[in-house]
Amino acid sequence: MTSDQTIKGILTAFAAFLIYSLSDASVKLIEGGLSPYESAFLGAVFGLSAIPFMLKRGDRWTVVFETRKRRLWLMRFVATGIATAASVTAFTLLPMAEAFALIFLLPSFVTILSVIALREKVGVKRWSAVVIGFIGVLAVLRPGFRELGTGHVAALLTAVGAAVNIIGMRAAGPGESRAALYGSNVLGVLVICGIAMAPVFAWPTTEQWLLLAGYGLLAAFANVLLMIATQSAPAAYIGPTQYSQMLWGILLGYLIFGDGVDAPMIVGMALIIASGLLTLWREKKKGIIS
Repeated sequence: MTSDQTIKGILTAFAAFLIYSLSDASVKLIEGGLSPYESAFLGAVFGLSAIPFMLKRGDRWTVVFETRKRRLWLMRFVATGIATAASVTAFTLLPMAEAFALIFLLPSFVTILSVIALREKVGVKRWSAVVIGFIGVLAVLRPGFRELGTGHVAALLTAVGAAVNIIGMRAAGPGESRAALYGSNVLGVLVICGIAMAPVFAWPTTEQWLLLAGYGLLAAFANVLLMIATQSAPAAYIGPTQYSQMLWGILLGYLIFGDGVDAPMIVGMALIIASGLLTLWREKKKGIIS
């Protein structure tokens, strides 16, 4: 890859994570007017629009079901369905920056699960990153000094579900098609959240439809941009750009929702970002990402 391609990939990834943040802000604007299952389901309906961009020439839509390892496909299917409903809950109940701070424990959970499920050997530096991440979470949450609630649990569940998804992708290996990876995710949301929303379904208002369209279509667009980014630059350069979402979360939270952050929360966020970057750096050194 040329340096121009790499720069293009990095800038495209930054754009993707800005758009992901706008997607999250869209669903937050619904303010719990619909159940999180319904918001996730209808967002995934709009998210189907990304599938044609995942297909190679000559592929049919059925490729989203094709996999060499069905159990891992189903594991990602379930994990993403649960994580998506949890993320809607987290963004509904928490300030955006706080939700992102907890969700960005994702690399720490990936490290823990890689030891349990993949039998990977993890050295002192990667375990140190995990510890730093959890210290950061304590700084953000300050248990005993502030009330913790459903939103915090949902944000952590989002991180765990996303980590299970990543472990499933690692275990599947590079032979799994992009369409099958995306398909297991969006179909998992449609089925799991579709079943869960049935007892509490309420027809959205016009405003809610617009916000749901923004939520689903923006996320789909961000997925396509991220796919383009990973084709232009190595994963080791793309991974750290995700942490720009924390900054967008602070900015959008302040401008749209009137959220604020205090000094302990900023310190905690900085520790969580440092933890994630250290994990990514160690994975690059180990050759897990390239």
